[in-house]
Order: sequence, then C-alpha cells, then structure tokens
Amino acid sequence: MPSENLLDHRDLQEPLILPTNEKSNGPEKLTIDDMLQKYCGEFGKWQLRHFILTSLAWALEAFHTMVMIFADRQPRRLCTGPGCQTHPEVCGLSPGSWEWVGGPGSSTVAEWGLVCANKYKVGLVQALFFFGCMIGAGIFGHLSDSSLGRKGSLTIICLSNGILGCLTALAPNYSIYTLLRFLSGLSSGGVGVCAFVLATEPIGPSKRGVAGMSTFYFFSTGIALLSGIAYIFQSWRSLYVASSIPSIIFITVVIPFISESPRWYLVRGKAKEAMEVMKHMAQVNGRTIPQDVELVVDDNIANKSKETEGIQGSLIDVLKSPITRVRLFLAILINFCCAIVYYGLSLNVVNLETNLYLNVLLNAVAEMPAFTLTAIMLDKFGRKPLTIGTMWFSGVFCLLGSMMKSYGIWKILRMICGILGIFGMAGTYNLLFIYTVELFPTVVRNAALGCVTQASQMGAILAPFVVVMGTRFPFVVFTVCGIVGGLFGFYLPETLNRPLYDTMVGMEEGEAIWNNA
Repeated sequence: MPSENLLDHRDLQEPLILPTNEKSNGPEKLTIDDMLQKYCGEFGKWQLRHFILTSLAWALEAFHTMVMIFADRQPRRLCTGPGCQTHPEVCGLSPGSWEWVGGPGSSTVAEWGLVCANKYKVGLVQALFFFGCMIGAGIFGHLSDSSLGRKGSLTIICLSNGILGCLTALAPNYSIYTLLRFLSGLSSGGVGVCAFVLATEPIGPSKRGVAGMSTFYFFSTGIALLSGIAYIFQSWRSLYVASSIPSIIFITVVIPFISESPRWYLVRGKAKEAMEVMKHMAQVNGRTIPQDVELVVDDNIANKSKETEGIQGSLIDVLKSPITRVRLFLAILINFCCAIVYYGLSLNVVNLETNLYLNVLLNAVAEMPAFTLTAIMLDKFGRKPLTIGTMWFSGVFCLLGSMMKSYGIWKILRMICGILGIFGMAGTYNLLFIYTVELFPTVVRNAALGCVTQASQMGAILAPFVVVMGTRFPFVVFTVCGIVGGLFGFYLPETLNRPLYDTMVGMEEGEAIWNNA
C-alpha cells in the first residue's frame, strides 16, 4: 500500500526521462558568431540598417581630414604690375604687382602668406593634425574597449569634431589655427577605430569581410562630396563651417538609432544587455532566439570564473602574447607604409597643376572600384595575397609617375599614375582594417586597432612634408613604401574563414587547433 500511495501521488506532469537538451545539460551556450549563424542571421535587415547608419561617420571623417586640401591650397595669382609674368613664383615679386585670385580669404595660404620662406607652415599644420589623429586613435581605441564603449566614444568624437571645426573657422591667426587643427585631429583619429568596429562586430563571419570593405565607400563618397562643397564655399572659413555642421546633425539624427556592440557588452560582463541586442536583431531579421540559449565568450574558463565582472584586456596583453606581438609589429609597419602613400597621393594633387576640384573628385571616384574589386577577391584569394598585391600595384604606378615630366601630355599621364596609385592603395587601406580586426580578439581589438591606426597617422604626419619637396621626389618615396609594405605582408598569417575570437586565451587555443589541423 505505501508504494501504491506513492505511485498514486506522483506528479504525472513530470517526465520519466529528461530530454538531453533540457535540465540534464542546462541552457545552450553559444558565442556571438555561433548565435549569428544559428539564430539571428549573419547579415539581415538589422545589420544592414546598423551598418549604413554607423558607416556614415566615415564620410564625416573625410570632411574633417581632407578639408585641408582646399583650405590650405595655394590659389592662383593674378598679375597687376610689370615683371609679374616673368616669375614662376611669388617670391621676389614687388608688393602690388600681383594678387591672389579669390582674394586673401580664399585660403589660409593667401590670408597668412604661407609661401616662400613660410611654405613649410602648410606642411606643419597638416602634420600636426595627423599627429593629433595618432594620439586620438590610441585614446579612443582604449576608451571604446573599456568604459565608453564603441557608441559612446563615437558620440563624443563627432560632437568634438563639429564644435572644433566651427571654431577653426574663427581662428584669428596661424597659431590658433594650428592649435585647433591639432585638437580636431585628436577627435578625428578615433572615428575609423570606433565606426569600423561598431559597424562590423554584429555581422556574421562569412559576411564580415565584404561588409568591412564596404565601409570605405562612405569615406570616398565623403571626399567626393567635399570637392563639391569646397567648390560652392570657396572661402576657407565658410568651408570649415559647411564641413563641420554635418557632424552635429549626425549626433542628433543618426546616433540615437545606433546600437552598442553586443560583443563589447559581453566582454564587459553585461550578458543581459548583449542578449537584448541579439534578440532585437533576430526579431528585425524575422527570426527567433529560443529561451534556453545563453551567450558566452569563447574562453570557457574565463566565462566560468569572471562571468559577472567581465573580461578586460589592454595593449600590454597584446605585447605579452608572442602571437599578437608579432602581428601587431607587422601590422604597424604595413599601415605606416600604406598611409604615407595614400595620404601623400591625396595631398599631392596640389603639385599636379591640374584642376584641383576635378582631381580630388577623380581620386575619390577611383577609390570606389578598388573597394569593389577587393571585396570580390577578398574571400576568393584571402587577406594576405590581396594585401601584398594591392600595395605592389600602387608601388608600380608610383614608380611610373616618378618618371613623368611636368609639362604637356606628361603632366596628364602623371596625374593618371597618381589616380591608379590611389586606386591600389585605397584597396589596401580598406583591407587592412578588416585584416587587423581579424588578427586580434574582441577584448583587445580596439586597443590593437587604435595602435595600428596610430602607425597610420605617423605615416600621414610624414606625408605633407614629402609633398612639399617637389613634384618627382614624392612619387619616389611612395614607390619605396608600396614595395616594402608589400614585402612585410608575407609574414602575416591568413585569417580567411577563421573565427573572430573574443579573448586572448580563446585565440591562443583556437590558433593552436588551426595550426595543428
């Protein structure tokens, strides 16, 4: 009887055999990449909208960076007195025998007399802007990995760019102008780091490469738009205002619709917030995440011991690991060489003696098919061969450009060589962002990308000084940088079809498996 009573009172709703995927094993634990592939979709409506809105920041960076081409240009001179026609330069001409076309307010060169003995000041202010970018990339690379996050850092950057750009238009003299451009560089340097990572981290592994290559369409479009804006606002002061207002608009209109990266939430110990982003993503994409799914980082040990406090990393961790240390060193060298060529060719349009607005537009347009071709070949040939090939392509045409004369048809051919050089190096510059993101885990990704971006800015710092050294010498420098940078690419590992790791331990274990496979 006792046994019958027990049988009679047994909870008939309790299954006799537990399903293997329920109480016996607990919730299904997935990394971000696994969840994107299995439940959310790798690139659906949510990712497309988020990608476009975030990548608009690249166009704003193009405004703040390339505005110097027009603001610091040397206008044409107009002869008003005897002897002016016989002198190719304004140096040595008597006062009153010439004047600037467009008046002294057409550029900083005309307003503050940055010619002859003061010509170096043009390169100096441009170099200081890129020096600010170098520092800013490191600062915001760290902040976006730590306390501020990707979205918070991008908001502060755009606000600073808008305010500083408008203040630059009010600069009373060269010294204040230089200071404001340096401060603008501090904020501008973080745009690429934050916008690129924020745009690509929520995208699945099989779509991330092509999407990442597409971010640079926005930068090139920004340059093309800037040439039109500069043509309309030919006063350098009004140009700074016109190119800065869009950053303020971006903060108020676009930023509220951008989401923080779920990867950042996860490694910071905010698994609940990360899951909320993933659920919203799945909903917009027309999918559903089951209730018994849990997000985890790819380092299971760290996940068990640091589940509530989060996992943190810094540049020190990158340098401690033999794997990431070598990768960082090579990425720095390649990006340094790439930046000298890319920014050098962009600024070198002032030496080509062609229509400035048209030349800048053509350079921007030339970049776009480069992005398309590299995006098509990215997953077919891999990151490593493409990096080497695009750098050498640019180096060869820079070599040809160095052989061209400065008159007649040679001048046109030299301009074409410059455009093709931009074509190759724009593809490299774009590719290197994707390559760098894939070389380092989430916990230190922005710190590493910030360091690599700093190296790019060091190259950009040197570019203006190379440009002011004549017409042929810059092409020689660009040739050497393109060829040498391609050689360094041979020593980087291929990252095609490899997972995007979250932690240092997860990466080291994963790389060991790949190398032993």
